[in-house]
Amino acid sequence: MTAPTDVFCSVPGRLSLLSSTSKYKVTVAEVQRRLSPPECLNASLLGGVLRRAKSKNGGRALRDKLEKIGLSLPAGRRKAASVTLLTSLVEGEAVRLARDFSYLCETEFPARQTAEYMARQHSDPAELPHRKQMILSAKAMIKEVIDLFNQDRSPLGNTRPQPILDPTMQRNLTHFSLITHGFGTPALVASLTSVQNCLTEFLKYIDKNFPNSGGPGSGSATLDVGSKGAKGDIKDDRK
Repeated sequence: MTAPTDVFCSVPGRLSLLSSTSKYKVTVAEVQRRLSPPECLNASLLGGVLRRAKSKNGGRALRDKLEKIGLSLPAGRRKAASVTLLTSLVEGEAVRLARDFSYLCETEFPARQTAEYMARQHSDPAELPHRKQMILSAKAMIKEVIDLFNQDRSPLGNTRPQPILDPTMQRNLTHFSLITHGFGTPALVASLTSVQNCLTEFLKYIDKNFPNSGGPGSGSATLDVGSKGAKGDIKDDRK
């Protein structure tokens, strides 16, 4: 009997440099996800994802191996989704890419410099109270979106977490996760958190340089926003 968590194969990463190439484990469940909507990969594309060398009977050999574990890949089937660069990534590498992107957003994004540049473009004291209210409102809305994305429980790797969102909302997030192989939601969280940090620095700049600006926002620049990306507990599937 083959379990969804069983390893179907291991593939070398596509985004590694020179001798630092990592290998990622591909589970039976992941192969099944790639054969199901929204992608519905055909034998040619799935063989490319799994780094199978092209050969005269390569497609047939792959279908035979899939049949042995109970997965069907009909000959001549058409893919159901547009091919993007993310199509070539297995879930383990897509998650690694999302983590690296999140790390760079956290450590390298110039939030303070961006905020100060923007603040200097709008330094009319008469406008500052209104601008502070706009910033606070934007921060509150962005936090709501981040909190929503952090509740995503899409299946990924060896995990199939229990959903906590409304089924319709979770279905939409799962579609996005499947089409990006786990990269999409964590990357959005990282991007939105960078914007949130920029707005926080914007408030700090105003409060520091215009202490008598009044209006809401004084002392609120440290509004807490979780910076942990969605699926932060997914294990790295590299060997």
